[in-house]
Amino acid sequence: MSALNLDDFTDLIERPDGGVRRDAEARRERQSVPPGALGRLDDLGEWLAAAQSAVPVRPITRPRVVLFAGDHGIAVRDVSARPAGTAGELVRAVLDGTSPVAVLARRLDVPVRVVDMGLDCPPEELPAEVGRHRVRRGSGRIDVEDALTLQEAEAAFRAGVAVADEEADSGTDLVVLGDVSVGGTTAAAVLIAALCGTDASVVTGRGGRPIDDLAWMRKCAAVRDALRRARPVLGDQLQLLATVGGADLAAMTGFLLQCAVRKTPVVLDGVVSAACALVAQRVAFRAPDWWLAGHRSGEPAQAKALDRMAVEPLLDHGVSVGEGTGALLALPLVQAAAALAAELPEQEDAQEQEQEQEQENEDEAGESGGNAEESAHSGAQT
Repeated sequence: MSALNLDDFTDLIERPDGGVRRDAEARRERQSVPPGALGRLDDLGEWLAAAQSAVPVRPITRPRVVLFAGDHGIAVRDVSARPAGTAGELVRAVLDGTSPVAVLARRLDVPVRVVDMGLDCPPEELPAEVGRHRVRRGSGRIDVEDALTLQEAEAAFRAGVAVADEEADSGTDLVVLGDVSVGGTTAAAVLIAALCGTDASVVTGRGGRPIDDLAWMRKCAAVRDALRRARPVLGDQLQLLATVGGADLAAMTGFLLQCAVRKTPVVLDGVVSAACALVAQRVAFRAPDWWLAGHRSGEPAQAKALDRMAVEPLLDHGVSVGEGTGALLALPLVQAAAALAAELPEQEDAQEQEQEQEQENEDEAGESGGNAEESAHSGAQT
């Protein structure tokens, strides 16, 4: 039995401040640009104001990319375009600054944090800070065995909570959440199929590096087999993560819930973060109010999960690479919404500015006219 009581999150998590959101809406109606003219940016600005309990909304100045990493045993069934146990190579690319998310983060001046929860590589191959939360080396093959023991799932979940606390305590004001994994989309598809009551073929996609038809059929079969093991434990979310999740997914679930407790907004990336969000919603129904979906990845399981949570993605650019890349692309949009909500003048202010400008123009015109008369008078005397 686990000593962790997930029901506590239901009491700990509050919704973003509804009164502040109404104040933000009222302020938006008074601004010089007509309400609705900025489209979804209006909603984003009001959501941020409620999340921050501040009107006008504060700018997003300390965002951070947080990536949870792990290898999944199910990858040995050739369900991924990458060989099983090679997620460590992807992590090294992030740390070396050569992966897509690292390039974008450098351009946007956003720090990236990688948290190794279950990579299948020697821990000394990566910096100590990356691996200090590792629960185990790789996760079990979920079609025939549990991904984790219940104790390992609890340890991973608690690690995610601890990382969320570290980010909140350090002043992070928005998190871009992603994963670095091999086989992670298969585990995510199983979780989403189990929680949404759908069949394997409905949720099985082709992954971040698209697979061919034969690999897709193998992946469908793996999801189907794992789904049989998931259904009996649907009532226990921690046991579900232990059975068909993985150390990285358990940690991301704990991270999302604790971010909601700490009132830290999160932008979700692809299908893996969506699956963890869906599990977290089962734990605490108010938690999704603290999350945005950064983009539509093209994975059918992600679309299913976001629809279930009534979360609409911000972007749809066909980005499927994962690792937080698509969600990071949405960050400038969120920052733009905050800036517009805070800095657009209200109509009274705009009218005062126009009147002041008109008065200045009249004064300048009067001075110019006076100077011209003096010049003409001087010429006549001469």
